[in-house]
Amino acid sequence: MNKFLITIIGPTAIGKTSLAIKLAKHYKTEIISADSRQFYKELNIGTAKPSNEELSSVKHHLINNISVTDEYDISQFQSDATEKINNLFKKKDFVIMVGGSGLYINSVLYGIDEIPKVDISVRENLNEEFKNNGLKNLILKLKELDPITYKKIDLNNHRRIIRALEVSISYNTPYSSFLNTSEKQSKYNEIIIGLDCDRPKLHSLINSRVDVMIKKGLVNEVSELFKHKKLNALNTIGYKEIFEYLEKKIDLEEAINKIKTNSRRYAKRQLTWFKSNKKVNWYSDNYDFEDILKMINSLHTI
Repeated sequence: MNKFLITIIGPTAIGKTSLAIKLAKHYKTEIISADSRQFYKELNIGTAKPSNEELSSVKHHLINNISVTDEYDISQFQSDATEKINNLFKKKDFVIMVGGSGLYINSVLYGIDEIPKVDISVRENLNEEFKNNGLKNLILKLKELDPITYKKIDLNNHRRIIRALEVSISYNTPYSSFLNTSEKQSKYNEIIIGLDCDRPKLHSLINSRVDVMIKKGLVNEVSELFKHKKLNALNTIGYKEIFEYLEKKIDLEEAINKIKTNSRRYAKRQLTWFKSNKKVNWYSDNYDFEDILKMINSLHTI
């Protein structure tokens, strides 16, 4: 089947959306978003969602498709994304997938690993620990029990941390050992393009993006969502820090600095995840678009 799924990955603020739109226009195709926060209609500024102009220039899927109050997990995303990709392949030779959420991207390319059931009492104890003491102790426990997962996981996502811990504790075996670490084969003809740059530049890009978010009205966006602040969808960078400011726990300058710091840490975890995939074709953020087209077309003709 001479159909190709072009997947664009990389750390936050690197320019993935721009490249995705250029490629979609060139190949006259559509874009699947694999960003675990851009699903939510209410989250716009803080998720760096494509602008209305960008969204109208090329058809995007799985952006603004659910509410923060909806239940939506990775298996539902995998099902939705796979259905849309397969439907697009009926009329397109290329489909573009873009995002910075490695777990979501892998679920589409390689499937979801089967994880064994756990002792429910373990989960309840971990949830109680989180409720009473927050994430700090759980993170330290994960670092001790499963350092591999600790290095890759989103340390702001309590559900994923608890999931990894409950498996590790229930089976006295690291959660990571249940994951398929052998080189996986995609069910698609995959072309993965990674964007990267040197760390000082990446940090500057991230800091600038956060400043732009503030100017665009991030504080007002978060204020309107304050009643939903306990939802998992809002326990995320850019929102939880502003919630702290609105609760008068920190001032605005500190909140902004925390968003920048947490975003830089997140970018580091993204790169750790993506660099483990040896199939990625890496390019600088100031890539030559013609070079990327040559690479894609050379693979397409094999």
